[in-house]
Amino acid sequence: MSGSHSRTDKLGLVLRRLRDPGPRSRARLAEELDLSRSAVSALVAELEERGLVRSAGTERGGVGRPGTTLELDGRNVCGLGAEINVNHVATVALDLGGRVVVEHRESLDASRLDAGEVLDRLAALVARTDDEVRAAGAQTIGLGVGVAGLVDRTRDVLTLGPNLGWRDVPVGAELRGRLGAAFPVLIDNEGNLAATAESGPGDPARQDILVIYGEVGLGGGIVADGRLLRGRQGYAGELGHMIVDPGGRRCGCGRIGCWETVCGLRALMDAAADPDDPVRDPALSLDDRLAEIDRRATLGDTRTVAALDQVGGWVGVGAAILTNALNPGSVVLSGYFAGLGPHLRPAMEQRLAAGVVAPHVGGTRVEMSTLGFAAAVRGGALAALETVFEDPTLVARPRGAAVSGGAR
Repeated sequence: MSGSHSRTDKLGLVLRRLRDPGPRSRARLAEELDLSRSAVSALVAELEERGLVRSAGTERGGVGRPGTTLELDGRNVCGLGAEINVNHVATVALDLGGRVVVEHRESLDASRLDAGEVLDRLAALVARTDDEVRAAGAQTIGLGVGVAGLVDRTRDVLTLGPNLGWRDVPVGAELRGRLGAAFPVLIDNEGNLAATAESGPGDPARQDILVIYGEVGLGGGIVADGRLLRGRQGYAGELGHMIVDPGGRRCGCGRIGCWETVCGLRALMDAAADPDDPVRDPALSLDDRLAEIDRRATLGDTRTVAALDQVGGWVGVGAAILTNALNPGSVVLSGYFAGLGPHLRPAMEQRLAAGVVAPHVGGTRVEMSTLGFAAAVRGGALAALETVFEDPTLVARPRGAAVSGGAR
């Protein structure tokens, strides 16, 4: 490792090493990072003082005396994630090791509410979550907020949210004003944050993936070689507005035949149930509505099964177009697609295989998210925690802790 790296850089590299490959000894860290053992010991001592690293037993299988294995701790620091979607606002607090500390979701019909009211309710939920984090003895290091729509990250403005009915809403400034928070607030597209969560930092099987996130609309993200692709101005990942049915329905964005018009949740409900069917009641939570669809499909209800086959087929059509362009290692179905995955998957995989030119679908697998609707909000928390991996000194030492030296 170059001697030009600052101490802060080295602290961050140690933390990332313990996060991505996983727990390891000081000796192994020194070898992998090309640092002296004394330098690594000093860095680890500081990270332990900040509550970010702890001992995790004895390393086995090495030559010579067994070393103590180290792992991420970070129970005293949390990243908050939040999401604004058409059917809900949500929050989660994750500690540095990715463990859920607090989680909340509140159902609402955002498209029928003023943007200010939705932001009021989200700010109240964030404040409540932060209070619970502090009651648990931890500190909030940052907040990452996912919004359904096009986000200008340089200004933290939602430039267009077709399904929310929002345009040019300064989400970042509005939330900061409501929260008066001591921690930083970042705003991003929900699909990008879902992709961040699905990629699983350090998971070698999830470094080249296409995430398709189904809600009322359809979003997603592209992770290539472990990095989220944002595009020139940050608008990459608006998968739902790819035209797949030119003679079809008008989308909320104003165009005809967008992908989300044939496989968003609204399309599924239209195909599966009449307007007066109780499953379409907005007062019913999204989880309950999907549970009812799942129940009907499991019982073999003809209309429900046909609707799911239709939607699954359209998911496969769009996924095939993107797979021809990107050849991802896997297509991850997230959001409502994950919850109804067993019913959607056969038609989806059939259309995917038919539409991909490369033999054997180019090696692309279809996987179901285990996070579902929690993907975007957890991605927001992970984005907030990333600041700690970039600069571990943001987490204060306890008062009276000694300053360690030696890592130069």
